[in-house]
Order: sequence, then structure tokens, then C-alpha cells
Amino acid sequence: MNQIAQIIEGNLVGKDDFEVDRLSIDSRTLVLASRTLFFALEGDRHNGHDYIQDLYDKGVRAFVVRKPIVKDHFEDCNFIIVKNTLKALQQLSSYHRKNFSYPVVAITGSNGKTIVKEWLYQILNPYFRIVRSPKSYNSQVGVPMSVWQMEKEDELGIFEAGISQPSEMENLQAIIQPTGGIFTHLGSAHQENFKDSGSLLLEKLKLFKSCDWIVYCSDNALVDQEMVVHYEEDTELLSWSKTKEASLQILSEEHIDRYTQIIALYKGDEKTIRLPFSDAASIENAMHCWLTFLHLGLSDDNIRKGFLDLQAVAMRMELKEGQNNCLLINDFYNSDLGSLSITLDMLNQYAQGRKKTLILSDILQTGLNKEKLYTQIAELIDLNKIEKLVGIGDHISSQSDLFKCESYFYSNTETFLKTIDTKVFKNEIILIRGARNFRFERISSALQYKAHRTILEVNLTAMVHNLNYFRSLLDAKTKLMVMVKAFSYGSGSSEIANLLQYHRVDYLAVAIADEGVELRTEGISTPIVVMNPELHSFETMIDYNLEPEIYSLSVLKNFEAVIKKSGMKNYPIHLKLDTGMYRMGFTDSELDELISYLKDNPHFYIRSVFSHLAGSDEEVHDDYTESQIKKFEIWTNKIRAVFPYQIDRHILNTSGIERFPQAQFEMVRLGIGLYGVSATNQNKLMNVSSLKTTISQIKWVDKGQTVGYSRKGKLNKKSRIGIIPIGYADGFNRKLSNGVGQVLVNGKMAAVVGNICMDMCIIDLTDIEAKEGDTVTIFGDDYSLSQMAEQLGTIPYEILTTVSRRVKRIYFQE
Repeated sequence: MNQIAQIIEGNLVGKDDFEVDRLSIDSRTLVLASRTLFFALEGDRHNGHDYIQDLYDKGVRAFVVRKPIVKDHFEDCNFIIVKNTLKALQQLSSYHRKNFSYPVVAITGSNGKTIVKEWLYQILNPYFRIVRSPKSYNSQVGVPMSVWQMEKEDELGIFEAGISQPSEMENLQAIIQPTGGIFTHLGSAHQENFKDSGSLLLEKLKLFKSCDWIVYCSDNALVDQEMVVHYEEDTELLSWSKTKEASLQILSEEHIDRYTQIIALYKGDEKTIRLPFSDAASIENAMHCWLTFLHLGLSDDNIRKGFLDLQAVAMRMELKEGQNNCLLINDFYNSDLGSLSITLDMLNQYAQGRKKTLILSDILQTGLNKEKLYTQIAELIDLNKIEKLVGIGDHISSQSDLFKCESYFYSNTETFLKTIDTKVFKNEIILIRGARNFRFERISSALQYKAHRTILEVNLTAMVHNLNYFRSLLDAKTKLMVMVKAFSYGSGSSEIANLLQYHRVDYLAVAIADEGVELRTEGISTPIVVMNPELHSFETMIDYNLEPEIYSLSVLKNFEAVIKKSGMKNYPIHLKLDTGMYRMGFTDSELDELISYLKDNPHFYIRSVFSHLAGSDEEVHDDYTESQIKKFEIWTNKIRAVFPYQIDRHILNTSGIERFPQAQFEMVRLGIGLYGVSATNQNKLMNVSSLKTTISQIKWVDKGQTVGYSRKGKLNKKSRIGIIPIGYADGFNRKLSNGVGQVLVNGKMAAVVGNICMDMCIIDLTDIEAKEGDTVTIFGDDYSLSQMAEQLGTIPYEILTTVSRRVKRIYFQE
């Protein structure tokens, strides 16, 4: 600890010889507490110092803090006091980096960083022991946490670096100190904080100042120009191009079935690769990797084999419904020790009463001997309270004695699948994590609930991005209530509530008590407001600690009768005011009677007072919105003046947060924005939900024939039609029949032919290359929910909430 204190220029209060080998910045993802040094980072909406007691209770005894801690409360703890805890974390990681002389590759750019890093890892992993950024750890915090993983046994480091503000890249460069660099792409991400794309590029290029070589695409004139100006003299510039002479000059690009064959010229030799995809972004990412492999001396045969085996989504974890009330977390393309704790964290996040099970393959090429490696894994399993382990592979099986939990071992995946009865997995959350050559997707398929081929994909990473965007618009002290009513806008109640609870939102809001009960039974402890309480549900609400919206005196009195019967006092309630929506709520004329009734009433505690804006998403209604806000402030001041305790106020919805930030009061309500829909700043949000299906059958139908019920789909030419298993019972609105609606197939729009049926519909594939089994996107990243809503003349809310519960939800996290 004394050496660390000197490195980060801090004052040590504690033992000089206390040893740590792990760093933590998040109390929720703690592992091996007794050897962990916790950095109490501070932000606009969080403060790590608030969690010291929680960490102490979990066994942490070493902390880096900005302010002195009362030592009497933590007598056996060690504290290093610094001026800035984030700077201290970066200083320690930078010092750690200097201990290693093997090559380190740094990757930056607006897009593609994580994909390029993962593809480099996949193809180079057989030839080097590699340390890399877990997932997309590329921020001011993520980079030092990544670099801290470097060990003397490693042979190559691959780290990504991302920035959002000027002057950030210098910090990351000092930590990574790369010997080689890759610039992936110059786009508009985070450009709002820079004067123009040129200034954004110059900031990113600071990462490469210590590099011996840099890989980039010279087809972007600005990138090429600045690379030459800043690095041509002292650095080997390795460019690739489709249009001009370059280190790797692309001669031809041919799409064959689902593959892309590329021929290029490198050092006078013609070279060929085949890629298992055809989209432009993936091809661009692959070119960066190809040139890097060539520069590192990888043989053409190994490069070709590596590219054919590439996994396009290797870094995403999926949460799927399994058989016998199980949940499956699929992460079967990663098996490194460094990111195991990240996936175990996801398992803990969604466990909520289910038995925790880990199916794990051998972890390969770590450089550690088997006993040391699996001793560390056993410690992780024990600390995360994993109750069942299924180990697959000769190495993990040989160390079976190290594991204390219920354990089963198999030499390979085939043996497991032949001998296991899937019925033995009941009410469990199962993390399936293995190296690619074990092909654990077969295990997932065996354990998965076999249902409708139509699925709703929910991108949890995008949802967190959207949550953080709206938080960035709020004052640090403004609370956040998130709407999870109507099955979380069709996205799935408990899964979304779990995510929001993990990210510490202040309140959840549901429409009816049954929705709140479902969340409580799934282990959600965050305060829950019921927006439409019904008389028959009052006792249930009390039993499950749900807080009602009170919108009339009759509701208040009825609820009071139930409260009296239960013998409770100071029950939290939320008062609804009608400032101009003219739905439910107290009006101005009822305020005096309401205040009089509640003033000395011992049974209630007013947690908040709120109202709804009628037109905050449209500029034409701004005067009306301003009048609602003014009215709300006057009315709530009148109420708050009478009571001796704090009463929160909230009137802003999603569009209100974006357009009327001056009316934040003490809390805001986030709804459709969380799911990626904005009336004003759509470019700031990420799509969360994608409704997809597959082509069941393709056939040719002659001109003049009719398709579907009522013979509405008359063909004016010989047509190639596809039948897809989605209908109006799934939420594909029948109004989209007969060419009104379109779906996306292999990058092209296909029109709906004839009437949409209950369980299926027909699309026109005449001019589209497609085959049976291909994916069809109803709405998603490339064909937005808002576009579909425009076709229907409705709003995105309606479409999301009408996606049937029989459509399987699949959750994934990058």
C-alpha cells in the first residue's frame, strides 16, 4: 500500500505492507474482496464514497478516497487519500503498464473499435497469449481497468480507446503507451463536443504518438492527410484503400452467396481472403484486421482460415428463456479469465431467486498452470455464490477437487449432450460460457425453450446508453422515475426492471398493481408507483409495498380505509394534479379540501406530487406547456408549504426532459425515450427493440393469381413470394396488409402481399436475393420503429405495446 500511495501521490492511513492485486470501481461487481483496492470515483450522479460501508461489509479493506474517512468505523481498513480518485486510478495503471515490454496495439475511431479488437483476438489467439480490453472498456475508467490486467506471461496487448471530450486522449495514451495503432473510422459519434470533425480527428490521433506503426484507411482524405502530417516522419504508416495505391490495395470485391471474396495487392503479391459476411461496415473492419495480420507476419493460410471462422457478434451476451423456468445467458465465444467476472456479474444481476449455474469450458492459452488457473476460477465461483458448475474439457475436469459447489464434469460437449437430461435444470439461471471450439451454441439450443421463430430482440446495452443520455440532461440531484408499465412497453417487465434497479434509478412506475406484484415476486426492491390503482387491489398493494397514485378524494378515502384496517401509518402516496391534460387528477378547486384532509392525517406520507404534460413533444403547444408548468409550480408550492417534510415534484416526461429542462423540479419521468424514441433528438438515442422472424417458405406464383385471405393480393406479374411466421396475433398490424407495410430482408425492403393472417403473412421477394431461413426484420436498427409507426399513422408506443407475449424476448448485452 505504501508503494501505491507513492505512485498516486496520496497520503496512506493504514498498513504499509497490506497487499492488493485487484482494482474495483463498482461495489456491484466486486470479486476477491480481501485483495481488492477500491477507488471511490465521483461523478455528477454518483459518489463512490457512499458505498464504502457496503464494500466493508463485503470484505474490502483497502480504499482510495478523496476525503478522510472516520477511521474508528473502519479500524482494520487502509485508506489512501488523494486529490482526485480518477486521476489516481489512471496514474496507477500507467505505472503498471511500464513494467511490460511486449507489443501493445491501441485501437480508436468513431465506430468498429470493439469489433476490430475482438476479431484481432480471435485470429491471433492461437499464436500469442493476449491481454485485451474486456467488452468495450474504452473510457477514462475502462482503459485503466483494462491495462491493469497486463501480466508478465502475456505476449501481446490489444486495447481500445474512446473519447467524448477534448483533452481526454492524452490521458488514455499515457496509460496504454501503444507500440502499434489502428484507426478504424471517422464518424460523427461524440462530435457534438468538438468544433468539427477535424478537431475530433486530431484528438483521436494523439493516441498514436508512441507507435512504431499505424493501420488506417487512406480513402478518407482528411484522415490520410492528418496521418501524413503528424506521423509520416517517425512512424510506419500502413494504409489500405479501394481507390488508390496503398500498403494493402483492394483490387476486387465479389459477393458470393453470404460470403465476400476480396483480392488485394500487398508488397507486390496478390492475396485473397473470403469473409463470412457482406455488409460494408464488417468488410471495413476486416480490412483493418487483414493489414494488421500481414504486418505482424501471420501466414496467408492462417489468415484465410481465421477469417472464415470469424463470429460477427462474438462479444454480445444473450439472455434467453430456457426450459423448466430457466434463464440462459449465452456467452459461448469468450473463455478468457479476464472477463469471466463481467459475465458472472450479469448472472448475479438477473438471478433473482433462481439457482445460479455455470457451464464452463476449458480456458485456453492463459500461460498459467492448470492448478493456479482453476484455483482462481474456483475462488470466483465461490465468491459469486455459484451453486452448480458443469465443467467441460479435460483441463477443468482434471481440477475437479478444487470446486466446492455441486459439480459435474465432462471431457467434451458431445459427451455432455449425450448423457445429460435437460429436465435436471429447473428454475435456474445458467451462464453458458466457453471457447469457440467447444461449440456451446449446441448446449444453448438443447436447453432453450422451443417456441415461435418470431422474436423481439432487446438490446440492454442500448437501453443503458439511452438511460445515461437522459441522465446527462438532468441536474445531479434530480431523481429519475422510469415507466415500466405495459410489460415495459412490450420489452419484458422483470428483465428491464432488473436492469434499471442495477443502474440505481430512483423509482419504477407501473400501470396496475398486478404489474407491480410481478416485479416484487421477481426480486425488485426499487420503490414502485402504481399509476392506476384499483379499489380491489389496495390490500395487495400494501402487501407488496407498492405506492399508489392518488387522483381523487374518493380514491384517497377508500385507500385510507384499507390502511386503517392494516394498522399502518405514514404510508407513501403520490398525488396527481390535473393541470390541463383533463384526465385523472385533482383540480385547483379541490386543493384546499385535499390539503385539509391530509394535513394532520397520520396514515399518509406524501412522497411526491405530479402532473402530466399534454403536448411537450410539439413546438406548436409550447405556450400551453409553459402554462401547465407555471400552474403546476403554483399549486405544488401551495401544497408543500403546509407539510413539514420534503415532497418531490415531477411533471416532465421524455420529451419534457429534452425540451423543458428548466422544469425538472425534484424528479422527472422517463418513458419511451428509454426504448430509443425521441421527438427532438433521435440521433442521440440507440434503438433498443428489434422484431425479427424468418422466411418459412419461398415459392413462385404466376401472374394474375391471388395471395392470402379474401384474395386481396392479386399479382400483376409472375412473383417470388415468401411466407413468414408473424401475423396480427403477434402484433404485426393487419392495416399493413396489401402493400401498405414493408419488411427488411437482406438489406432490401420487401412489400407485404395480400392480407396479414393471424399467424403469418406473405412478402414479395421477386427482386430480392433470399432463401428459406433468412432473417426478416419487421422493425429494428435499419428500419426504425418510427418509420413503421408512420406507415400505420400511429405512434411507436402502440406498436411496442402490441407485440404479443407469445413472441419470445431475447435480451443481449454488448
